[in-house]
Amino acid sequence: MLRQGVGRLISKSKRRINLPAKSWNAPKEKAECVVIGAGIVGVAVARELSLKGKEVLVLDSAPTFGTATSSRNSEVIHAGIYYPSNSLKARFCVRGRNLLYQYCSQHGIPHKQIGKLIVATGASDIPKLNHLLNRGIQNGVEGLRMLDASEAITMEPELQCVKALLSPSSGIVDTHSLMLSLVAEAETKGTTFSYNTTVVGGHLEENQMALHVSESKSLGNWDGSTPLQPDLILSPKFVVNSSGLSASALAKRFHGLNTATIPPAYYARGSYFTLSNSTRLAPFKHLIYPIPEEGGLGVHVTLDLDGQLKFGPDVEWIRHIDDTSSFLNRHCILFSIVLEAKI
Repeated sequence: MLRQGVGRLISKSKRRINLPAKSWNAPKEKAECVVIGAGIVGVAVARELSLKGKEVLVLDSAPTFGTATSSRNSEVIHAGIYYPSNSLKARFCVRGRNLLYQYCSQHGIPHKQIGKLIVATGASDIPKLNHLLNRGIQNGVEGLRMLDASEAITMEPELQCVKALLSPSSGIVDTHSLMLSLVAEAETKGTTFSYNTTVVGGHLEENQMALHVSESKSLGNWDGSTPLQPDLILSPKFVVNSSGLSASALAKRFHGLNTATIPPAYYARGSYFTLSNSTRLAPFKHLIYPIPEEGGLGVHVTLDLDGQLKFGPDVEWIRHIDDTSSFLNRHCILFSIVLEAKI
């Protein structure tokens, strides 16, 4: 395990030159377990490994944990309705939901089991809603119940629908508090977190992965594909690539890894919009979801633990992570509409 800390080891080597593949010349260190990425998945994996007695090092390019997708989501605890029966997603979601409620209760993580309504707004939606009910039952989701319009509107007077599927086991959670708890547990068990530290690639060396590590601040002008001289080469016995949106691209920079085993990445961006003053008088008490659409669950209504109501996310397919042109144009249009409405 790295007793000196990654930052101090990296500081010993500051050269930044392009080299052909397999010409790496940098200090080398060994480690037992390395987790790449300190989002919710990475910190949960690190906690679990450390509880098993493993020496764990977590590397993240950001200044702290959970700065990307883990802090930009609906913060919803899903019941397990949507996934194909007998799939890993279905099994993990149902079991994970129960474990998550248990963990939050035991560790004082703010959460609330507020339930969800999936609504049919027209007759054509009813067969799809019945399909979701049957799938949820097959997946082992407890308490699902079909409501007619009057029952649903009694629960949510501001709702307009012809039928609704009630999922009482759905809920919400404070994701930052959850990650903070997981990080604290992992650190207590000896896990080291090294932030501002980027894994830029790697290579196979005697059937073991060697990770190429650099300080994040030295990569400002890097295009993400040009070979770099790393500041440090780490040789762990066990590697978990939990780098979120960058996971596929990073895996492709592991020289010697069979690229056929790397799944393709399809990127979609979603936007949320908040309802002003909803913390004082929110129009809904439950999560409200439409029938799922291609690429997502549809624009839905979520509540946070303070009662703030959000609409979203929508789905916009993009070519790559940094594709912001249409996003900026769309929000300029939205801003213009808001200004016109005020005038």
